[in-house]
Order: sequence, then structure tokens, then C-alpha cells
Amino acid sequence: MTHSALISALMALVAVLFVLSLLIGPAGFGPGDSLRALVAGQGDAVTLVMREIRLPRAILAVMVGVSLGLSGAALQGYLRNPLAEPGLIGVSGSAALGAVIALQTGFAALFALALPFAALTGAMVAVLLILLLAGPRGGSITLILAGIAISALAGALTSLALNLSPNPFAVSETVFWMLGSLADRSFAHVWIALPFMAVGWVLLALTGRGLDALTLGEDAAQALGINLRRLRLMLVVGTAASVGAATAVAGAIGFVGLVVPHLLRPLVGARPGRLLSASALGGAAMVLTADIAVRLVLPERDLKLGVLMAIIGAPLFLHLIYKTRRRMA
Repeated sequence: MTHSALISALMALVAVLFVLSLLIGPAGFGPGDSLRALVAGQGDAVTLVMREIRLPRAILAVMVGVSLGLSGAALQGYLRNPLAEPGLIGVSGSAALGAVIALQTGFAALFALALPFAALTGAMVAVLLILLLAGPRGGSITLILAGIAISALAGALTSLALNLSPNPFAVSETVFWMLGSLADRSFAHVWIALPFMAVGWVLLALTGRGLDALTLGEDAAQALGINLRRLRLMLVVGTAASVGAATAVAGAIGFVGLVVPHLLRPLVGARPGRLLSASALGGAAMVLTADIAVRLVLPERDLKLGVLMAIIGAPLFLHLIYKTRRRMA
């Protein structure tokens, strides 16, 4: 399959899943009525459900999936490590810490978007700390070590905040938020996340040539004119902006950035640059599929998106490890 055919197939898959996401919900509207209300509704109940609940939820699923898939492919290409994913450099954990602090201190109750603002602040602080720890001339190993340190610190502080919480209801709310969900999101969440995600997508997309050159080694990449310091800065800031914004509006959702590049890598050959666009679309398709499944499986129990993604992602990743081991034997 050629790269253009793969991208076309993934775009068609995302479009189909996006429409299905709009049509599936507990309200039980017919497909024709739902689409008609979305396009030409006049303020009735069906129109409000389609435009204020289902449409922003489907758009956020695409945005979150693109952010996680794209950043996972970029990190795996830069670090030349197939186990790399956005959580490795501590961005997801730091965004979650920001949200936990907002929930535990009551800041999240001050205004509607306080929670995503706090999570974004946590992600940005993590980026600054990673860049300070890695230093101006640090390589990929230094970046990984700095990310692991920040991730461990964020996890410890999150546990401390939960441990010291005097209110069990705040603990329960925090734990459920950390499980990840796209339920009850609105266009306000779309507008707050979109600028950060767009900046992150552009920065990560521009790393394609550098990632391709890095497959020959750092010395060869520099000989080809790649500025490795600028490449690393674009990668870290792009990942922080896109994944931090995704965590801010959807909570912690794992495995997308890890599994999707693995699934699509055999279809693009040894070209990390080509994997970026394919993983972005693949991530969107995966999150849309999981969000549809959340509404079909146990709809009355509010099954969390992050839980379902882990249930699907962990066995899938084990299968990929088994296939890799057989291929290397």
C-alpha cells in the first residue's frame, strides 16, 4: 500500500467513525433526524443534543487522538525507542498533577474552565523543568532521564495530594477524572484546547525531515544540516502543548501514543516522518472507536475512556511484543 493510499484509507475511517460517534447516544434519536437536526435544526431538543453534546464530544475525540498518536510517533522516532510515548517525558503526569491540585484546593470550582487551565499549567511547568534538567546540549538519553524524573515526581506529588485530602468526595472526583473521559464536554473545552494542540501539531509535523535523518545516527543527521537542539526543542514543546491540552480536557488516556505507531509502522516502512501523519489519523480513529464503545458497553455505568483504552491497549501491546519476538527468533 502506498503512503497516499494509507492516508486516504485512514481519513475515510476517521470520517466514518466521526459520523457514527454523532449518531450513537442514550437519547435514541434516528440517524436521519439526528443529521437533519445537526445541519438545519431550529433549537429543539434534538438540535441541542447534537450541537451541544455529541458534536463537541466527537471533535474532542479526534483532537485528543491526533495529539496522542502524533506525539507518540514523534517521540519514538526521536528517541529511536519503540517504547517511548507521551507519558515517558512526564507531560501527562504533570498535567494530571495540575488538575489534582485544582480539584483538591477548590480552584476547579471557581469557574468552568479552571480545571483544564490548571492541567495546562502543570504541563507547561513540566516542559520548563525537563528543558532545565536536560540542559542545552543534552541528548536523547538525558531527555529520557529528565522525563522519567519529572514523571516520578508528578506521580509522587499526585499521590501525596490524594493522601492528604480531608474530603473523601474530592478524592473520588479526582480519581474519576484521572480515569479519562469525554462525557459532558462542550465547545468551551474545544476552544481552550485547540490553540495549544494546533501549535503542538505544527511543531511535531515539522520534525519529519529531522526524524528521517536521525535514522542514520546523530552525526549523520548533523552532517545533513539537521539542528538537533532545535529538533529536540520542537519535539518537547510540541508534545507538551498537544498532550498537555489533551490531558487537560479529557484526563489521562494511555496506550494510544504507544500502540498506534506500532500498528502503522510496518505500513510506512522505515520512515519516521511518514509515520507522523499516519499515526495522527490512527490515533483519532482509535479514540473515536473507544469513545463509541464506552457508550455501547455498560452505558448506564459511565465506563471511563481511559479504563477501556487500557483494557484494549494492554493485550494489543502484548500481542505486538509476541509478534516482534517471533520475528527476531
